[in-house]
Amino acid sequence: MNITITKTTAPKAKPADESQLGFGKIFTDHMFIMEYSDGTWHSPKIQPFGNLALSPAAMVLHYSQTIFEGMKAYRSPQSNGGEDDILLFRPKDNFKRLNVSAERSVIPPVDEEFALKALCELIKTDKDWVPRSAGASLYLRPYIIAVDPFLGVRPADKYYFIIIMSPVGAYYPMGLNPVKIAIEEQYVRSVKGGMGFAKAGGNYAASLIGQKTAQAAGYEQVMWLDGVERKYIEEVGSMNVFFAIDKGEDNGTEIITPALNGSILPGITRMSVIELCREWGMNVTERKIAADEVFDLHARGALKEVFGTGTAVVVSPVGALKLGDRAIEINGGQIGAISQKLYDTLTGIQYGNLPDNMGWTYRVI
Repeated sequence: MNITITKTTAPKAKPADESQLGFGKIFTDHMFIMEYSDGTWHSPKIQPFGNLALSPAAMVLHYSQTIFEGMKAYRSPQSNGGEDDILLFRPKDNFKRLNVSAERSVIPPVDEEFALKALCELIKTDKDWVPRSAGASLYLRPYIIAVDPFLGVRPADKYYFIIIMSPVGAYYPMGLNPVKIAIEEQYVRSVKGGMGFAKAGGNYAASLIGQKTAQAAGYEQVMWLDGVERKYIEEVGSMNVFFAIDKGEDNGTEIITPALNGSILPGITRMSVIELCREWGMNVTERKIAADEVFDLHARGALKEVFGTGTAVVVSPVGALKLGDRAIEINGGQIGAISQKLYDTLTGIQYGNLPDNMGWTYRVI
């Protein structure tokens, strides 16, 4: 399919101070949109960013048949004919995961190669929006919504596949400060057999009450337990979670992360952290880990580090955990050496400042 490109006649002023970008508040001049009807995706186009025209009866508004991905484009200082390079990080894995979410949500899959081509064309159209300051990037949001005007519970017949982009500032403008996390005991995010492994809008709506409860208690994030036994750790808000355990002088450090079981999102950054740690010769275990086990490890002095991973944060060190009336401080409330090394390595690869020996970066320009 050929992509029709219609450029805006009224380009917006770009932010003069990139330190004030924040996250997800500003959007570029253009968007990509493609329609699905009569059993096929068609009419792909890049057009000026603007509001959608939807019926009040659009099925996405009533039954939440919607999925999305989160990605970033990075401006690299590598020279390309006088211009900086613009890099993506593992974009094929994102579109592969989008189709996994689509299958679970009974949404027609997109052609992954074409989706990547469309994304690159959109980035090229708005390349001047890719931030130049250290730590800033262009956040990319591909998503699919059901748009049939129909009040009945069934898979839709019509969909929009849309990509919008937002310049975002450094997630840690003051450095990697560890976050405080409260473990949720009353509510659950997902269960095996549900939607937890899919990047679906409803999952995030279900997580909001836990986030609100955690923040009311003075904690920045919520950690979710499994939905059956209510004791095994699954993930943190919009992040996967890792634990660095001291196994003693002879056995070094073990990195533990909850195993993917159908209720945990298979994060692209999670996968990258596992591959990096193993490349470095570290012992990485994917298994169930109970909240009580984590507190016991801390009591024995074996819990070295806890950190979350995700597209937005890359690596987020955890400085404190709360479960009921118990609270612990981790690594003196400071970032650990493993978290720092992972953050520095991943961001170094993403921005083209370190060699990509893993083959993860994808050059747009």
